This record gives sequence, structure tokens and C-alpha cells, in this order.
Amino acid sequence: MAKMKATIWHNPACGTSRKTLAILESLSGVELTVVEYLKTPPTAEKLAQLYRDAGIMPQQGLRLRGTDAVERGLSEAGDAAVLAAMVADPILIERPLVETDKGVRLCRPQDKVLEIL
Repeated sequence: MAKMKATIWHNPACGTSRKTLAILESLSGVELTVVEYLKTPPTAEKLAQLYRDAGIMPQQGLRLRGTDAVERGLSEAGDAAVLAAMVADPILIERPLVETDKGVRLCRPQDKVLEIL
């Protein structure tokens, strides 16, 4: 049986991201790719696809805690402006995002990853 491919957009400094990664690493049937998105941010097109596949708007993928997203008006901004800000300043991307063959989830709490495994 082929292994399920999974990609996590990970921040090692984030507890929820580490817990989600641990769930993925504990599964033998998963071929895992870890992207440290602060070092290697996704493109606006990739982010748009991830949020579309997760069934959420880019604004719902904005990290508000510990960022200036609200002050910058991003919580009310259009999709293109939000995505452009995330690519320019990836700390604005709420984490962790996980993509598998079954879909995409913003894994907060980390157990949400189980929906796409």
C-alpha cells in the first residue's frame, strides 16, 4: 500500500505545531514533508489553494496573536491583500497548516489533523 503524503507548514517554536508534527511522525503510513514556513514561505497561490481546500478564507488563516495584523487592518482586508502580507511577512500565517491526500486543515487544536489522515 502506498504511503499517504502529508506536508506540514511548521514553526518549531509553536507548541501546537510541535504536537501536530508529533502526531504525524507517530504514524508509519505517512510520508511526511516538513516546511519551516518562516524560512521558506509558501507563495500566495499556494496559500490560496491551501485555504480553499481547507474551506476557510485567508482572513481565517491570519495569525492575530503576537502580530500586528489587526493594527494593519488585515482582519478586514481582501483576500489578495491578506495573502500578499502573509508572503511578505510569514509570521502572519497561523500554524500549523497540514495538507494530505484527503484535504487541508489548520490544525488548531492539533487533533484536527486526524480529520485528514
